[in-house]
Amino acid sequence: MPSCCQLGISDRRFFRATVSPILLTVLCLTTTCATNAQESPKNSKQILISQSPAPPLTGVASSGNQISLNGRTLPGTWLQRPVKSGQVTTHLSDGVFRQLIGVNFLNSSNSAKQPIQWFSSVTKPLVLTAKLLGSYRYLDISNFAQTSGWEIRTNGNTLVIATPKTQVTNIVQSQQLSDASVNPLQPARILVDLDRPTPWQVAQGSAIAKPQIPSSDPDMPTLKPTTPPNREWTITLDGIADPVLIERYTPQPPAAPPALLPNLLKQLLPVAPTQPIPPAPDPLIQKVEVVKNQTIISLSVPFGLSPQVSTVANPNRLIIDIRPDPLEERDITWAPGLRWRQNYVNLGTSRFPVVWLEVDPRKFGLTLKPMWASPNGLAGTAPLIQTAQRYLAVAGINGGYFNRNNRLPLGAIRRDSQWLSGPILNRGAIAWNDSGQFYFGRLTLEESLITANNQRLPILFLNSGYVQSGIARYTPAWGATYTPLTDNEIILVVQKDQITQQLPGGKVGETAVPIPQDGYLLTLRANAVSAASQLPIGSTVSISSSTTPTDFSRYPHIIGAGPLLIQNRQIVLDAKAEKFSNAFIAEKAIRSGICTTATGTLMIAAVHNRAGGYGPTLAEHAQLMQQMGCVDALNLDGGSSTSLYLGGQLLDRSPSTAARVHNGIGIFLKPR
Repeated sequence: MPSCCQLGISDRRFFRATVSPILLTVLCLTTTCATNAQESPKNSKQILISQSPAPPLTGVASSGNQISLNGRTLPGTWLQRPVKSGQVTTHLSDGVFRQLIGVNFLNSSNSAKQPIQWFSSVTKPLVLTAKLLGSYRYLDISNFAQTSGWEIRTNGNTLVIATPKTQVTNIVQSQQLSDASVNPLQPARILVDLDRPTPWQVAQGSAIAKPQIPSSDPDMPTLKPTTPPNREWTITLDGIADPVLIERYTPQPPAAPPALLPNLLKQLLPVAPTQPIPPAPDPLIQKVEVVKNQTIISLSVPFGLSPQVSTVANPNRLIIDIRPDPLEERDITWAPGLRWRQNYVNLGTSRFPVVWLEVDPRKFGLTLKPMWASPNGLAGTAPLIQTAQRYLAVAGINGGYFNRNNRLPLGAIRRDSQWLSGPILNRGAIAWNDSGQFYFGRLTLEESLITANNQRLPILFLNSGYVQSGIARYTPAWGATYTPLTDNEIILVVQKDQITQQLPGGKVGETAVPIPQDGYLLTLRANAVSAASQLPIGSTVSISSSTTPTDFSRYPHIIGAGPLLIQNRQIVLDAKAEKFSNAFIAEKAIRSGICTTATGTLMIAAVHNRAGGYGPTLAEHAQLMQQMGCVDALNLDGGSSTSLYLGGQLLDRSPSTAARVHNGIGIFLKPR
């Protein structure tokens, strides 16, 4: 099975989005820390992930990571702080508040204040107090909840919220979508009337498989769709819809197609066949149902369109606009040195929605670190939202490539001056230190095994899932054991700079070989097997290691991906030189990127599908990053892997549409 690295993609075809009516976040209050390792490969130690609990929050009466919202228990961080007279104030993490309640965040240049809009005025918004504690930003919702008529109590680890009973009084579609092949970008609007404000959520589902309808002319072939399939979206409200509405939007079973016989006369005479009639477009509102006191509105949204949901008061109403440009502009100072922005960036006639974080690494206590999915080694994948929370990262973005089948890394990962996984194919990488200095380039790691008689044998791969003929090296950072990735490998066990065993690898995936804590394994594959005779048991060996360019070796942290997009403000994209496939180069896809600007800030960005079309090509991605002010820029893994994380939430997409990833770049805030 070819790896996604060899194909130049991250095997997005294996990912299937699941429908989730609520944007759940997986919250885990454990931390990880990496042991500082020595630079010398021979002293390489396993980077262990400690499972110690998160540090206690000061000045907090109670806290937890579960929320019971109208009887449904959901993940979500919260805390209560004591005030005078024995009373407490209630604080929700802002991601939970936004995703589970449907609150819209308005622009703010003050990280301690967050204006919001929720069935209220945009010109005179309610402003909530915000405070950064640990890896979350908490909003004081006490007055908001009281004004909204919420009942709040605690039950151990759970914050119990009960909102007033709400009726959905009407659902009206103001405009029907036309045939996508005629007018693919025609907007539409749905109005949902309520008797009072209520929590709501929006979630993106999977593509809707449309059954093929046979032609009324049995001699004509079935008309094949000319546009991508519609996608399901769900709008979920805490309220009960009037039974009339449910009946109005209950789909009727399709009528059975008529059984027609071939027209024999037409087969004899040269009569031009009738053109098949294209099927009518799917109704926008597919179904309205009430499940556990929630009204769920299921939509069938054509490709190139997405819902933009807003609220108004007097009357209380949810407005669902189906449009090609649903992204709302945002510019929020989320924490000192950390700014959340999103907007459309124009490139020619195309408009690309870009969501990004601007990070000032020179701010006190703001650092970046590589992070990876498994706490026990390098094999494994997980949603970025889960990995970031396990590391207690404040923010982050997905990183380099990996094989989605065996979940192994395919590129450089270096943390605290220790190589976790070596680079491949001279691909683009970013390096940095804890002082806020960065370096971009195409990276090669050159390792050599030096024998007692000073013979040098090249080591081509370090802790890598990229499998080729030659010598590869696996250290304790790989995990407790190594299992052969190809048939008939020869495995050399090296302990304290001495070869202690020669083992036959046997069949791929069968026998696990322990990796010594005081050494490493050498794996000889294909034509390198013959080198075993030069490396007898008992012989002494050492390793030399250097990078090209040498500048990379000066930085303790590295993430490799590629291709390199920009250097010194100039586009230097050369995907062919970095061994990416033609299909990957030409593909229009969702992209992730990381770059530095002229002011010294770092940007991590997610670029999604252009208005009414597909995502950017690599060339367009480079132009977009250049237009956004990038001095140096690197393309990261993209497609379903693209995930931009902040404080317990994904900013750029529904979590249900984000694939599991192997590694990422985390942003951490140290306490003052």
